[in-house]
Amino acid sequence: MGQISLPKKGMAREDVLNTLKSFKSDDLKWHDGQLFGLIYETGTDLEELIKEANTLFLIENGLNPTAFPSLVKMETEVVSMVTNLSGGGEEAVGNLTTGGTESIFMALKAARDWAREKYPKIKQPEMVVPVSAHPAWNKAAHYLGIKIVMTPIREDFRADVTAMEAAITKNTIILGATAVTYPHGMVDPVEKIGALAQKRSLWLHVDACLGGLMLPFLRHLGQDIPAYDFGIPGVMSLSADIHKYAYTPKGVSAVLYRNRDLRKFQIYAYADWPGGVYATPCLAGGRPGGMIAAAWAVFHYLGEEGFVALAQKAKAATDNLIAGINAIPQLYVLGRPNATVFAFTSNAINIYELAVKMADCGWHIEAQQLPPSLHMTVSPVHLAVAEKFLDDLQRVVPQVPRADTSDLSEQAAMYAMLSTMPDRRMAKDFAVEYINNLYRIS
Repeated sequence: MGQISLPKKGMAREDVLNTLKSFKSDDLKWHDGQLFGLIYETGTDLEELIKEANTLFLIENGLNPTAFPSLVKMETEVVSMVTNLSGGGEEAVGNLTTGGTESIFMALKAARDWAREKYPKIKQPEMVVPVSAHPAWNKAAHYLGIKIVMTPIREDFRADVTAMEAAITKNTIILGATAVTYPHGMVDPVEKIGALAQKRSLWLHVDACLGGLMLPFLRHLGQDIPAYDFGIPGVMSLSADIHKYAYTPKGVSAVLYRNRDLRKFQIYAYADWPGGVYATPCLAGGRPGGMIAAAWAVFHYLGEEGFVALAQKAKAATDNLIAGINAIPQLYVLGRPNATVFAFTSNAINIYELAVKMADCGWHIEAQQLPPSLHMTVSPVHLAVAEKFLDDLQRVVPQVPRADTSDLSEQAAMYAMLSTMPDRRMAKDFAVEYINNLYRIS
């Protein structure tokens, strides 16, 4: 492991910029729509607007709301628009965070502290969440000292409410649901989970990080979208990522609450610091003003009509891709996805080797496990490239070895090994070591 020192002399401005540009040579090329995940791309001039809005507030800090009232104004307006899209009434409130993980973290922190007041006898709190929930739930549980109980999903890849109810104990304080799930693109039966939450007087958080800025506009287009938001009485909090289907840069997300009395449990305050009273609504102290401004700019630039038009493109691309994949005999899509996210697999060929061969064609598709599958997050830009993707897929499939083969490329073999390790602790340890070794000077 090496180290580098601060240069004795600075570089010329042009040299700095040219070097930065050279660093991107090995990065995935996402502007052409060959990436299905990580980046949400419209293929429009929206990117330039975001850059300009971000630059206008690039240095401003959201830590002190009295110093930059412009940031408070923009944040509260964006949150208000998201709460309206999420079925929140006049009492609904929220804040912007740096991403879905922080939004989920803050909602669960609020729920934990709410339970400390409502159920003071519970000393070892638990939450019940389907296995399809994002790992941010597990991460938050780890940090917050909440035991997480994972329940199975049904054959349609949605939460099994009966299993969730059976998992509730005297220590349960939180129930979880997702709209839409990352692995399979499903909306959990939130109405039933909400009824269960009300019946047991529990906090229900809905993770709509992936679907919160897509599902309302698909519903506007006449799509049959199950209820998932504050229109369900049992929902206490909801998260929705703006840096996903509102197309802003990472990271900006929204965490929302049914009312102010619930949000107060999110806020942290410390009154005895020599530097003054310290209070923040979210985990982060300093918050970049540029991301808040970018979110405000996108919402006002697109408006409802713009969001609906982009949702229509993304859904059309999704429908084309699903139909094309299901038309290939060796492949099939898992379940009946609700929106613009889905996964596909095969019983005939090795699905991980297929991902490797598609990467050789320039397409980046994330590999999944339990069951082995390939993940597709579809953006509006994919409408223009869906046919090319399907042509390449149809051409490559016959070249992929059988599902039961052991003759795999190194990358596919690694995916297969991790997904089939009987000792999941070993898989976890492998991931920790991988990350620990990745971030170093080589």
